Order: sequence, then C-alpha cells, then structure tokens
Amino acid sequence: MSQNQVSSQADSKPATAVSRIAALIPGILLCILVAGVSALLERAELGVFEHPYVEALVMAILLGMALRSFWKPAPRWQAGIAFSAKQLLEVAVMLLGASISFAAIAASGIALLASIAAVVVIALCVSFGLSRLLGLSTRLSILIACGNSICGNSAIAAVAPIIGANNDEIASSISFTAILGVMMVLGLPLLIPLLQLSATQYGILAGLTVYAVPQVLAATVPAGLVSTQIGTLVKLMRVLMLGPVVVGLSLAASRWQSDAKKTSVGFFRLVPWFILGFLALATLRSLEIVPSTVVGPVTKITSFLTVVSMAALGLGVDVRVLANVGGRVTAAVTLSLMLLLGISIALVHWFK
Repeated sequence: MSQNQVSSQADSKPATAVSRIAALIPGILLCILVAGVSALLERAELGVFEHPYVEALVMAILLGMALRSFWKPAPRWQAGIAFSAKQLLEVAVMLLGASISFAAIAASGIALLASIAAVVVIALCVSFGLSRLLGLSTRLSILIACGNSICGNSAIAAVAPIIGANNDEIASSISFTAILGVMMVLGLPLLIPLLQLSATQYGILAGLTVYAVPQVLAATVPAGLVSTQIGTLVKLMRVLMLGPVVVGLSLAASRWQSDAKKTSVGFFRLVPWFILGFLALATLRSLEIVPSTVVGPVTKITSFLTVVSMAALGLGVDVRVLANVGGRVTAAVTLSLMLLLGISIALVHWFK
C-alpha cells in the first residue's frame, strides 16, 4: 500500500466520524424539542396543581407517540432518534448511581429495610407470573414487574436496555403504568379514613405503592408532614432496590437474547458498561468521593437525558401495536398493582 493511500485512509477516519455525528444531530434535536415541550407542560401543571401528577417523562413519550401517529420520521431523523433511545438512556442510568448512597440504607432500620425488600421481591415474582399467564412476552412482563414493584417509569427505563426491550414494549409498559400511577395519587388518600391509618402507616403505604418520588409527595401532602417524610424515605429505599435487580437482570440477560445475538461469555459482556458505571458512581458517592454538591446537577442531567430518551422511544412507537396488546397490558398492570397494594396494607398494619 502506497504512502498516499495510507494518508488518504487516515484522513477519511475523522471525516467518517464527523459525518456520523452530523447524521445524529437532526434526530437528537427533534427529541430535545419534544422533551422541552414536555418540561414546559410539566411546569404549567405544577403552576396549576402545585404538583406534577403527570411527569415530563410521561409527557415526552405520549407526545412522541402522538407525533409518530401521523408522521413517520424519514431516514435522516432515525439515526438520532435511535441514539437518543439507547445510548443517551444508558448514560442516564449510569449517572443515576451518583445520587445513591449506600449509607442512607443503614440509618433507616433493618426491619423496615427487610420488609421493603421482601415486598419488592414478592411483587416482582407475582407480577411477572401474572403477566406471563396473560400471554405477554417475557421482556414486557419483566418491564411491568419492575415498573410496578420498584419505581415505575424510572425502573422501566433502567431495565429496558439491559433485557433488549423494543420501543413498543417500553411504551406499552410506561403508558399504562403512568395512567395507573396518576390514579394511585388521586385515590390513595381515600384509604386513610377507610383503613384508619396513622400518619406513619400512610407514609409507609404511599412509599411502597406510589411509583415516582414526586407522586409520593403529591399523595402524602394531604396527610401531613410526617407522612410526607416517611413516604419519601420508604420510596427512596424502594428505589435503591433497582440496583440489585438491574445487576441480576444483567447477569441473566442472555436468556432473553435471540440465538443470533448470543455470544460467548465474559463478565464485561454479561454486565453492560453503564451498569458498571452505575455501581462505580454509587460506591464513590457512598465513600463521599463524589461530594453532595454534585448530586443536584447530576440528578438534573440524568432527568433531562431520560426525558429525551423517552421522547425518542415515543417517536419510534407504532400506536397500532399498543392497541393489539392494550387489554392484556392493562390487566397485567392493574392486577400487579392491586397485589402490591394488598401486600403493603398488610405490612403497614404490622408496623403499628
């Protein structure tokens, strides 16, 4: 090979990289636009109701789906949309580790922690079993189980890239989970007089059953400050269960891969890079190497990237597919939520 050919190939590599980045820009900008509109809608909702009952994350996927229902993105948009749906989401999952401190668990009490872990494990197993009995796919069943049992949309978003869930499965689980999440916020306070719950009991119940942290705040404010503080603490401990679940699914993910995708086996193939990053950042945060002043900005970046990713997922969803699985998904999510609520009510009466 001549020197001119070598020089030409070397020059072409940066040009190729630049062209690939340029190809991503239109789709990424579109997803950012949808995410920005979703954030504005959430802010408007906050101004009217004082609490965002429907988060920007949910808004983004619904707006993306609405846009996709009458406009199919041309090829020039698709590379950036695909990048936003996968790579940006993986970065967001990794950064989530910086906001988690293992020390927060130790200060909460072993009995409560063990109870939360038991509720999550039972709900995961039974929700998955119910979803499979209703004929849903393995991946969709896992998403529904994690969403209902841990932390709703955030758990779905974190687990989806690990098990290789497609856009339709992610959108199906998030959309129906979001609807029931809002219903829980509105209906859960009605149980206070019905079940004669104390402020502490209601806080535990809300933390165990409501999906998102902002929704826990919305559901517990009517019951007072004690319920809000306890509900938030329980909810955060429940969110911490996402780490072990994600690692476990990473190690078992090859079971849900097609034969064509199965490869041989090293640890770094079984555990994705962003999960290792998540665990590393969580460890650094627990050791206070990552200072508390960094947590706020990192959390905001994580939230923004997740909303952008959800916009991308919505833009990739064919609503007709959702219509085909809607009844079964609704039944699976509803039954799973009722199960979680029943277990949680039994637990809070034990915590008198």
